[in-house]
Amino acid sequence: MKVIHLISGGDSGGAKTHVLSLLQELNRSITAQLVCFRDGPFAEEARSLGIPTRILAGNHILRTCRELTRYIQSEGFQVIHCHGSRANMIGALLRGRLNVPVVSTVHSDYKLDYMGRPFSHLTFGNINSWALHRVDYRIGVSDAMVNLLIDRGFPPDRFYTIYNGIDFTPTAINEDRLEYLRSLGADVDESCVVAGIAARLNPVKDMSTLIRGFAAAYHQQPRLRLVIAGEGEEREQLQRLAQELGVEKVVCFAGWISGGMDRFYHALDINCLTSLSETFPYALTEGARWHLATVSTAVGGIPYLIDNEVNGFLFSPGDWQALGRHLAALAADDEMRREMGRRLYEKASTHFSIQNTVDTQLRIYQEVLRRYHRPKTKRDGVVICGAYGRGNAGDDAILEAILQEMRSIDPDMPITVLSKNPKNTRLTYRVRALHRSNFFGWHRAMSRSKLYINGGGSLIQDVTSRRSLWYYLNNISTAKRLGCQVQMYGCGIGPIIRSSHKNLAAKVLNRSVDVITLREPDSLHELEAIGVTRPKILLTADPALILSPAEEDEVDSALLQAGIPPHGKYICFALRHWKGFDEKAPLLGKAAAYAYATYGLTPVFVSVERHSDPSAARLAAAGLECPCHFLVNAGDAGSIIGVLSRMQVIVSMRLHALIFAAGQGVPLVGVVYDPKVSAFLKYIGQDLFVDLDRLDLQELCQMIDAAVEKARHPEAQEAAVEQLRRTEQQNVALARELLEQS
Repeated sequence: MKVIHLISGGDSGGAKTHVLSLLQELNRSITAQLVCFRDGPFAEEARSLGIPTRILAGNHILRTCRELTRYIQSEGFQVIHCHGSRANMIGALLRGRLNVPVVSTVHSDYKLDYMGRPFSHLTFGNINSWALHRVDYRIGVSDAMVNLLIDRGFPPDRFYTIYNGIDFTPTAINEDRLEYLRSLGADVDESCVVAGIAARLNPVKDMSTLIRGFAAAYHQQPRLRLVIAGEGEEREQLQRLAQELGVEKVVCFAGWISGGMDRFYHALDINCLTSLSETFPYALTEGARWHLATVSTAVGGIPYLIDNEVNGFLFSPGDWQALGRHLAALAADDEMRREMGRRLYEKASTHFSIQNTVDTQLRIYQEVLRRYHRPKTKRDGVVICGAYGRGNAGDDAILEAILQEMRSIDPDMPITVLSKNPKNTRLTYRVRALHRSNFFGWHRAMSRSKLYINGGGSLIQDVTSRRSLWYYLNNISTAKRLGCQVQMYGCGIGPIIRSSHKNLAAKVLNRSVDVITLREPDSLHELEAIGVTRPKILLTADPALILSPAEEDEVDSALLQAGIPPHGKYICFALRHWKGFDEKAPLLGKAAAYAYATYGLTPVFVSVERHSDPSAARLAAAGLECPCHFLVNAGDAGSIIGVLSRMQVIVSMRLHALIFAAGQGVPLVGVVYDPKVSAFLKYIGQDLFVDLDRLDLQELCQMIDAAVEKARHPEAQEAAVEQLRRTEQQNVALARELLEQS
């Protein structure tokens, strides 16, 4: 593979480190040619690292484009990779001249690149914005940067994410840290706790917040010291601020550090960052390499590295009071600093190494080439419609599973999702999304797609709403009329109460649906009862069964942030408001107390639907005297599955909590508010369930006893769920057949 990288050649900071370290490693396996538009220290360093480097100097843009066109054609480069505003502009102009994809890595927020320079923002900033919209694909240096650009209207399915990685190989520093700090001008002794930052002294880095926060902490913990490594236009202003706050003798302005940054980070106890905007700064991974406790603003991709109060502290930009509290806490507790530094190192070295960065970049190139040269057809892709974008983890898990299975068929096909919250759906799943009421939008999407999926869940029912039944039936009918193949995917059917609705559903499904796959037998009986005979109908399973738990450290973080020790003994309650729940809620609280008293299982009330479930949990836990925890927001489906896998028993009204837990072999007790709950449990051979309106404390406690006993023999449930997973694969197999027929 041959890739040409374009960059201005005057870059510094994170962008410079990223490009040079990446190209040095890429050239071990592919040809990665660097082209700079000026000579100087950047190009010199690139050459010293063995990176093939070419200079195309001058300000004649069209001549530069002509030279690059000839060079790219003669050398056979397959990808044009741009870094920075000048390169983006030239890459955008080259796009269309060559049958080569143009990719841009976005290293920073282009709206803040020229902060404090209004003329440059008006000219170069707007040109860069135009160019970024013109290139074929974009790579954000952090998920947060990708989300920011998607939020600004960039197409969500034309993005990739990469994180700045470093070499975590240990380096020995044979130097006394105090002598080194004193050489920088710091007033330190053995008792001092030294906080530090390495950054440019400009408005985006918001050093005034750092000095204010440090001053507040210093007055509580006088052994604190602050060392600032960097230069910039705000230095004199910051020095005056330190003097005004009475900390000028304990704040050291060290200027630019020579001889590498390892010596600097080795000498610190606490690493700080106060930026208003970042992508994914090297300053934090470099500090993590030295096991430094870290305090940072929660901007850009930083929260993907730092789990607040687990492996570091996060605070909002400008909140110097919070920064001061965190610095004071770390200065007062040596063990806390060591433990946070250790946890941060473990996460950073696992997920943010230079090898991970290189592997990710190579995968991106392969996908870009495959997608760019994908044959163009009149119809392509899938439209997926369901109860998405409502904050319900179960419904969103169905969408995640269907997307995963569609990408297993064809990772490059376009996918459009109809959602109640299309913005959130675009950001979460990086797919095209339309509001479910955007008639013209989804009409156009259906006319261009091969397959329409009515996506899981109990959509064809009139118990909760007749309007939703009409909506889904109308969409199914419209999709078929516009030429799509139609599949109802791993779904539940019913209950359908009104006879007019039964007739309408039978008419639409018989006329407009090609395949129906069902998640349990009761839905099959419902279809038979209303007279649906024409579509191909198979009994499969809920798509959410294929989802895997998140990684262990992510699950630990979700629990720790809720104040829950990650490896305790727990019983989970996943509850929801329903008719009659308020009357029965105290019984659930007493059952939780029984599990704690009898088996030492601490109750954890988990919210599957973040908006309504917490109030149900609080009602059940009212008056509970034993310890308990509330997990209101465990994160995405993978994180919730991971949390449920840590439980010894699950007592749930929520169907997808039961599905998630069943997939992990956790014993289940169902509280049935809807026939779909008992239908699933019977389908997997579970008999521990009771109707909500018949809930009895003695019976519920007996079921908890039986579930605890089952935990000692999980083989039967695991075998049943494994069989269901294999059965579920018929969902995707039939979707593949329909796509091939189109």
